[in-house]
Amino acid sequence: MEKNGRHYFYVLECADHSFYAGYTNNVEKRVAVHNAGKGAKYTRARGPVKCIYVEEFHTKQEAMRVEYAFKQLTRIQKLKYMGEDKS
Repeated sequence: MEKNGRHYFYVLECADHSFYAGYTNNVEKRVAVHNAGKGAKYTRARGPVKCIYVEEFHTKQEAMRVEYAFKQLTRIQKLKYMGEDKS
């Protein structure tokens, strides 16, 4: 049985303006880890990063499902998902 808690899907914008999507149960701590160069390999070479989107879920599975689906989108679709569509 899974503990009740907070589970987050988050999107970072890297210094090169690319996106990195991930899952965590502590957004602030995870962003700090990425910026310390100890996060994902992808963000190590593209820091510093800033968190531009967070969505909360009841279960880890829900958050990770959204993370996977988000990673399949084009950049334009990702911007629309995050509500940043400029068109």
